[in-house]
Amino acid sequence: MSQHVSTTETRPSALRVLLDNRPSYLSFGMAWLVGHGAYALSHGDDPLLRLPAAVPSALLIAGLAIAMVVTSIVTMKAQRGVTGRDAMVGNLLAVSWLIGFGALFFVISALSSALAQDDLKMLLWPTGSGLIVGLLYLAGGAAYRDVLQYALGAWLALTSSAALFLDGASPYWVLAIAGGGSYLVAAALEPRRRAIAIAA
Repeated sequence: MSQHVSTTETRPSALRVLLDNRPSYLSFGMAWLVGHGAYALSHGDDPLLRLPAAVPSALLIAGLAIAMVVTSIVTMKAQRGVTGRDAMVGNLLAVSWLIGFGALFFVISALSSALAQDDLKMLLWPTGSGLIVGLLYLAGGAAYRDVLQYALGAWLALTSSAALFLDGASPYWVLAIAGGGSYLVAAALEPRRRAIAIAA
């Protein structure tokens, strides 16, 4: 007796096919390289580059803000005309970013207050952000069967968390090079990922 194969199991996600993550990956990659790189260069008792304390933070925040705007624009364009499960998944993942970073804010604020170490925020925010972003990419990759995004999420989550074991400027170097660099690698591989998704 023949078995009926559901089209929802064989057909690739419409949003997965339409979505081109290159602008998002490139903008986030540059934000991590420049922002965390500035932290790394200016951190420690004998920094390689002396910058006002607010400059690295401003560079990172500005870069991430630009990257989020770019990502939002790309996603909204791809979601036009997408309905059903894909639209629902896209909306839920978008809200998950707000929930994830809201939860991170509470965790870091509580730990800094309990341990009476304000300097802890300087380390926990970049590493914690990497963990949250990595987990969100894992969710997005699983939802859309996007192996590239899933692999990027796994790498960001693991390297950002492992950076906590390092001291001095080393955690920021890991975030800048391993984190920012992985975004650029993902951007280079994205055309192949889309070609496979379209052909599927």
